Amino acid sequence: MNTNHAELCASPEWAAHLQEDVLPDAVARAELGRDMLEVGPGPGAATEWLRSRVDRLVAVEVEAEAAARLADRYAGTNVAVRHGNGTALEFADDSFDSAASFTMLHHVPTAALQNRLLAEILRVLRPGGVLVGADSLPSPSLHEFHAGDTYNPVEPAAFLVRLQTLGYVDITLRVAGRLIFSAHKPEAQN
Repeated sequence: MNTNHAELCASPEWAAHLQEDVLPDAVARAELGRDMLEVGPGPGAATEWLRSRVDRLVAVEVEAEAAARLADRYAGTNVAVRHGNGTALEFADDSFDSAASFTMLHHVPTAALQNRLLAEILRVLRPGGVLVGADSLPSPSLHEFHAGDTYNPVEPAAFLVRLQTLGYVDITLRVAGRLIFSAHKPEAQN
């Protein structure tokens, strides 16, 4: 992660923006249940807000240093932090009621790896579970901001098809200055 990006993501201003402007909108119509998975929490700007809405939050962070800082910060709370890769989650099938991905998909270097991450989230969601999230829209300024960093923005129209192809249902995408989405794992078939 480049210096500009690292500083912004760890700032109180970024946390306030996520918690006041993005997260309420992204989860407004979702039933989060008791157990939530957060993939790619970075410095935890969304983690603090999410943890007050579920009984248990498991945050999986690929960067070891960031995971260690989050683990220290949330020791003794309802947040368990794991150092790991979202494309190979260590959890059993049907482990979580909900999952979250906030402003991290554009850091996954290829569409194939993004799809693998989304497929892993689908696998660990319980039937009827929901993935909620938001990400940046492609722009020249964001491309410049991510100079020297991984920047692979999600194109909203293609994202809908990708989610459907992976097996998600009841998908909602909204483009309003950012991409906001929710997608469900199908209910169990009797």
